[in-house]
Amino acid sequence: MLVMRRRAGESISIGADIEIQVLETGPGRVKLGIVAPPHVPVTRHEAKLTREQNIAAARGMHAGAVEGLVRALQTVSKT
Repeated sequence: MLVMRRRAGESISIGADIEIQVLETGPGRVKLGIVAPPHVPVTRHEAKLTREQNIAAARGMHAGAVEGLVRALQTVSKT
């Protein structure tokens, strides 16, 4: 891992197409701006982990469980 110190208004380049700009700094916070080509996905790491967990959970359900859940919800909504 490369560790660099930057101040507000400074930036870091990654390759020829990606630039990370330090927009603001404060106590315990840093606001970054990311300039990247449209084909490069830029996401927060937490969002990526949550998406992967949701996909894994969805794969773990078999069709019978989903059908049973739908029937249960239909029964509850009729009462």
